[in-house]
Amino acid sequence: MPGDDVERFLGALDPGDREDVRRRPRQEQERLAAAWEAELRDDAELDTLDELSPAAAEAEAAQRVLREPGDA
Repeated sequence: MPGDDVERFLGALDPGDREDVRRRPRQEQERLAAAWEAELRDDAELDTLDELSPAAAEAEAAQRVLREPGDA
């Protein structure tokens, strides 16, 4: 469900970024959440980090999505 993905994505962000993303249109929030899910699923480095700290892996993936060109 897209709303759940957005809430999980927002939860992985630091407070400043979370507020920035919340001010964006809902469609943009859903796009970023989908990119975040793909990053978590597809990046092997995050798999290793996830084994040590799932929260850290989610936060790193969220930061990567926000650092993509055009998303800051």
